Amino acid sequence: MKNNSSRREFLKKSVLTTAGISIGAMGFPASSYSRIIGANDRVNLGIVGFSDRAKGALIPAMLKHSKEMNFEFSAVSDIWNRRRDECVAYVKEKSGKTIQTARNNEELYERKDVDAVIISTADFQHALHCKEAVEAGRDVYVEKPFAETMEDNRAAREAVERTGKIVQVGSQRRSGSNYHAANDFIRSGGFGDIVMVEMSWNVNQPGRWRLPKLTKEIRKEDTDWNRFLMNRPYEEWDPRKYLEYRLFWPYSSGIPGQWMAHQIDTVHWFTGLDHPRSVAANGGIYLWKDGRENFDTMTAVFDYGPLDDRSKGFQVVYSSRFTNSAGGTKEIYYSNGGELNLDTNKITPNGGLNENHAKSMGMDSNLLKEVSLAEQVKAETGANTGVDNMTSAHMKNWMECIRSREKPNADVMAGYNHSIANIMTTAALRTGKFVTFDDQNQEVLAGGEVFKY
Repeated sequence: MKNNSSRREFLKKSVLTTAGISIGAMGFPASSYSRIIGANDRVNLGIVGFSDRAKGALIPAMLKHSKEMNFEFSAVSDIWNRRRDECVAYVKEKSGKTIQTARNNEELYERKDVDAVIISTADFQHALHCKEAVEAGRDVYVEKPFAETMEDNRAAREAVERTGKIVQVGSQRRSGSNYHAANDFIRSGGFGDIVMVEMSWNVNQPGRWRLPKLTKEIRKEDTDWNRFLMNRPYEEWDPRKYLEYRLFWPYSSGIPGQWMAHQIDTVHWFTGLDHPRSVAANGGIYLWKDGRENFDTMTAVFDYGPLDDRSKGFQVVYSSRFTNSAGGTKEIYYSNGGELNLDTNKITPNGGLNENHAKSMGMDSNLLKEVSLAEQVKAETGANTGVDNMTSAHMKNWMECIRSREKPNADVMAGYNHSIANIMTTAALRTGKFVTFDDQNQEVLAGGEVFKY
């Protein structure tokens, strides 16, 4: 098995810090500790991974608020030299600022002009890159999914809690005005008990997550394959797994981590429940047989409710497909009195208990009154940024919290908990077994056994 010293050193540090050894004991340079940021000091940001998400949303979102908040990009870390050069050119075009480059994160954290970082690397790297950043003294905005295994999930959570750094997970619904209105209404009791949730995310895109042109152009010698693999088992260079990682396990769970993570997070937020009690799921590669390993179609059924009272609870059904876009995305919460629809942003009596059916059983009707939630978040128009309102608000919330040191809208526990649901779903899909969660040991159990990739 091939490896290199930097990868071995990273894994050694990960083990040591999870065991509770301080970063000072590991010999990090003094520059790895972020300086105390004054109210009027400029905050310098590093970019960890110049991805399409960084280019299309995260960097524009930061730049939208940079002048008001006195933030500035200072450096980029990417293990592919092409991406480093592209990021320098992009930031220069958008801001007029020439940023510095780092071949890897160790080099980035040697710099004194990096106070915080935005991480949008491969799915399986998010948790480990977050852990690495907070232990180097940096605040973090990290894309979802937060983690794809419980080992990585626990390690990142422990590091964030130990260091006390400000971490915002990229679950931008938590900064959406309509989602805040929905959360407030459900928690007020006005909606009644949730009895069912239906969620879907459908596209008809054989090219989704495919990069055939780039996979022909990238060369192993222009990047660092060993560093890319991090703690995943070694395998020979594969440009598709480097660039199209969302299609391949264990580099991504695919649909659960990319799409379901957004929607299932609202269940945890609205109810205060940390994770499902159980998950059953099925799926397959039914149409797009292009060498992918993650499914193009899946359905998962979740049981949610208090762990100490099985008589209470509700079901969540999540379905997704790449093969037909009918139905698009859907997020509908149901109570006995009606529905809360986060596509129309309306609470209506649709499906609620009407007078005829109630009277026959000696009950009162239970129909909700129609209510409009906050105005539906729309994509911004114009050539200024192109970033959606929720991502813009989410980024600004993180920037504000770096100054105030208050908890951001989607803190580390939001990421930790959506990752539990994602990993439970992955376990059900990949094993075909009934999946539960061991709260004492914080492990996902498939058929009663700890799930490992």
